[in-house]
Amino acid sequence: MTIHSYHESPLGTLTLVAEGGALTGVYFNDHARRPLKVPLGERDDDAFDAVKQQLDEYFAGMRTSFDVPLAPVGDTFQRRVWNELLRIPYGETRSYGAIAQLLGDKRLARAVGSANGRNPLAIIVPCHRVIGSDGSLTGYAGGLDRKRELLSREGSLPQKQMVLEGLV
Repeated sequence: MTIHSYHESPLGTLTLVAEGGALTGVYFNDHARRPLKVPLGERDDDAFDAVKQQLDEYFAGMRTSFDVPLAPVGDTFQRRVWNELLRIPYGETRSYGAIAQLLGDKRLARAVGSANGRNPLAIIVPCHRVIGSDGSLTGYAGGLDRKRELLSREGSLPQKQMVLEGLV
């Protein structure tokens, strides 16, 4: 059974979706490439206490990773990419090409970018930690302002971006 809830965060309202006790979606209200027919199911705010607590701890700077059951829906390649995203440590970034290389073929960088953009678990599966090979911030389903904010919170805003914004 699919259920959902909403959670207020410093980056706006998040829609949380779960099925069978595992988180299947974390979406911003204006989430790009959000699956159009994501079944939300019934609203059940009590079922998401652990996720909400961990998100609050993350935004308070007290959590660097998440420990909730995950069940993102995607094809085999997408799930491989999302698993690599989970391996990017808090406070670090990787390029699309670096992830492609980890998957065995540096020519897969565009495919990695596509899979990254379809990550259904924003923040939890840290697709925001993927940047351009030149250190530039590239697309983010939640918008570049949110990506910048997440990386800044984690202390991993790329030097190039900091220079562009006059932070250094």
